[in-house]
Amino acid sequence: MESIEYLWKDRKRHLGLPLSFTRYSLSEDRLFCEVGLFNLKQDEVLLYRVRDLQLNMSLGQRIFGVGTICVVSSDKSIPHLDLKNVKHPREVKELIHKNVEEAKNKRRMRTTELVGGEGGDGDYHDTADLEDEELD
Repeated sequence: MESIEYLWKDRKRHLGLPLSFTRYSLSEDRLFCEVGLFNLKQDEVLLYRVRDLQLNMSLGQRIFGVGTICVVSSDKSIPHLDLKNVKHPREVKELIHKNVEEAKNKRRMRTTELVGGEGGDGDYHDTADLEDEELD
């Protein structure tokens, strides 16, 4: 069994201190969220499925140097994952973005945006969604 090499690790922070049992980590192809002390729950999102990243920093978070990164993916089990109160959130968001693009390039995936009707809202489709539908 091969161990996973992590590019980044952090914990959810309270008042800027890592006093939590929620741990986040990033490998070259997956993003992990592990919660718990006695009963562990681990979620993971494949990076090639990430569709959007958003950074939120309230005034209190900015004072303590933390922020929340919202990860929106095409994964049916975890369509939305929040990395809450992580240290250096701008750098982490850029690191995730860079690795998402690399993962998509490795799989030769293309994301297309279809322009909607009058509202101008776009629907995003990636080839991973099509591959999953074809397998069903």
